[in-house]
Amino acid sequence: MAIIVQKFGGTSVANAEKIRRAAGRVIDTVKKGYQVVVVASARGHQTDELIKDALELNPNPPKREMDQLLSTGEQQSVSLFAMALDAMGYNAISFTGGQIRMMTNSDFTKAQIKSIDAQRIHKQLDQGKIVIVAGFQGIDENENITTLGRGGSDTTAVALAATLGAEICEIYTDVDGIYTTDPRIFKDAVKMDEISYDEMLEMASLGAGVMHNRAVAFGKKYDVKIHVRHSGKEVEGTIITHEVPQMEGVVVTGATMQKDMAKIDLVGVDNVPGNAAKVFAHLARAKVIVNDIVQTELGKDKANLSFMIGISDLAAAKEAVDKIEDEINCERVFTRDDIALVSVVGVGMRTHYGVAEKMFGALAKGKVNIDLITTSEIRISCAVNKTDAEKALNAVCVAFELDKPAQERTKTY
Repeated sequence: MAIIVQKFGGTSVANAEKIRRAAGRVIDTVKKGYQVVVVASARGHQTDELIKDALELNPNPPKREMDQLLSTGEQQSVSLFAMALDAMGYNAISFTGGQIRMMTNSDFTKAQIKSIDAQRIHKQLDQGKIVIVAGFQGIDENENITTLGRGGSDTTAVALAATLGAEICEIYTDVDGIYTTDPRIFKDAVKMDEISYDEMLEMASLGAGVMHNRAVAFGKKYDVKIHVRHSGKEVEGTIITHEVPQMEGVVVTGATMQKDMAKIDLVGVDNVPGNAAKVFAHLARAKVIVNDIVQTELGKDKANLSFMIGISDLAAAKEAVDKIEDEINCERVFTRDDIALVSVVGVGMRTHYGVAEKMFGALAKGKVNIDLITTSEIRISCAVNKTDAEKALNAVCVAFELDKPAQERTKTY
């Protein structure tokens, strides 16, 4: 019997009525002849409330204890979900991440999955039960509870789908699917029927909040088809899957904006082998995740080194840079916390020209100054002043016709 993994986010299990509605979706799937594994997030704003409680007692709580605390939100959700299914006449059993041996490393608050023992889940499924697993959590080799960080329940769901060989992983949320951009900012954004793993990885890492990039990476690596859909509507959502030939006909698939960014400029660094390695070794030890890096030679002896980070990592990054500043003979260090990143993404960029010209022209027309430009094979990103971010996003969305379905857009520039 084929398996489907269904993940329900916090808004989908926020109260008894919504839990019953989600349970109804699960029952509908069981009636179609599938075995179902459910992954549930903490209800509503419960995680935020737990964090608030912790900070009232300790402004710098131990990360291990934070994981111990935050994991309780998902544990409540799965128990309540199992109770709802039982009341509706269906046999269900709930598990914590530790009970299914979801093994992680010991990097508290942002652990990474190492392995999952699927045997216990298969045993319960074969007994006709619906299995409900707490998202966002696992255990390390010392039996400590760990959490997977932002988007951890998505990651749990896709990892389980990969381990169980599921037919599909359905991510139920409070939106209809994945849009060409954030419809709260660009009101004419349209829902996409499908998007490639590579495009979704770029968009997720660049601020698209519907899916987390680690979950998409699992999907790509283990060939898990992901369906992002609305928990309260009977409509098709967006399929995340492998790139297919017709995707290249769409030059720009979507656009994103990140406002929670910062930039550090190291000016006048000695232009010698090893200096960049020293800088990023210090940042790695400080557990700072670096988004984009640009190095420019000023001449034979000096270079500028700039990089973008999340604003939450700014204090740790500045401390790491201060430790290495003299060793690399840096003349000055500049930091900016008033910066945003606006990006366009599309696998069609590999085979079409003129994308950069179109984007820069749209920003110029909107009188938006560009501070930094970075690219990949399928992405162009521009750092702009945070106050210009929404104007910039709207400008590029209009330029690339992201208010139209893919088949109706201009194919070349």
